[in-house]
Amino acid sequence: MNVGLATVLKEWGRIGCVGFGGPPAHIALLRKLCVDDRRWLGAQEFEDAIAACNLLPGPASTQLAIFTAWRVRGRAGALVGGLAFIVPGLIAILALSMLFLEGDPPLWVKAAGAGAGAAVAAVAVQAGVSLIPAGWHRAPRRSRWLVYLVLGAIAAATVGPWLVLLLIACGVAETIAQRVPAPGKPRLALPLLLSTGVGGSIAWVALKVGALSYGGGFVIIPLMQADAVDHYHWMTPAQFLNAVALGQITPGPVVHTVAAVGYAAAGIGGGLLAAVVAFGPSFAFILFGAARFDRLRGNRRVRAFLDGAAPAAIGAILGSAVPLALALTEIWQYAVLAGAAVLMLALRRGPVLTLLSAAVAGVAIVLAGGPL
Repeated sequence: MNVGLATVLKEWGRIGCVGFGGPPAHIALLRKLCVDDRRWLGAQEFEDAIAACNLLPGPASTQLAIFTAWRVRGRAGALVGGLAFIVPGLIAILALSMLFLEGDPPLWVKAAGAGAGAAVAAVAVQAGVSLIPAGWHRAPRRSRWLVYLVLGAIAAATVGPWLVLLLIACGVAETIAQRVPAPGKPRLALPLLLSTGVGGSIAWVALKVGALSYGGGFVIIPLMQADAVDHYHWMTPAQFLNAVALGQITPGPVVHTVAAVGYAAAGIGGGLLAAVVAFGPSFAFILFGAARFDRLRGNRRVRAFLDGAAPAAIGAILGSAVPLALALTEIWQYAVLAGAAVLMLALRRGPVLTLLSAAVAGVAIVLAGGPL
């Protein structure tokens, strides 16, 4: 296979520009490109790649984009394709952050942010609900699966920054429950981050987002909220809701939200630093481990760990709706949240349409005299 880097840049960049709608949309676009149109990958190979990427922590659709680019053009293709997929949405969210997160934006901007932010909890619930059927059918023991799900939901709603430990604990518990032998030599789970100051704090938050998030982009929301709002006070609760909404209405992965958090902490430089650190593990996993994906999928310890961590992550996505809803300050925002829940869960509309509708509702309500 001899695919030029210019082709990789063009095709993956196109997906990065039009990839609204989160992982399902990204997977569909990559499948159409690589399997249906260009036949660079076989259908089974693509399905195997999806499964392997879902075993890795971090944004699975981003890792799939990097992997497919690696498959057609090697490591150079992975770098070019991955960046082409990520950068358009990164530029968009940083530009919107400058508009929505500045100290005194125009009234209509505040109103749009308040409306869209009110709908975020409904988007989180829909994201979690959509993951339940596949996880339920794959569960080796459904009673334990439910326990992990509930624990994840409770942790996301209550303990905030300690959620990571709960995810790891559920993975370890399932490994023990399945009686998978422990590895002979223990390995350090995470690299030590030696840095100080605001930059170090941004890097630490972004590293947790990029290296410790299982189950899709929304599992990072309670992690970021606890750090950005409660611990470091980089953002108000309302600004954080705006950041999550921006991550949904821009193309590319939801993990772009961390760039808005970095922007709130230290401007453009902070946003770029957060993005580099958050997406770094995804590139590292593919660049240095893609050739071993078959072994990863067949590793019983990895599979057992994910059998515990994955349902806890789904629960965390559902539980993240609680602090997101509690961050609302006006009565009319709860009405917008209820409307968004109807759109997402009953009428099955997508997150982009729902958030844009909520933003329009917020502007209309505030301009009609509603409090803000």
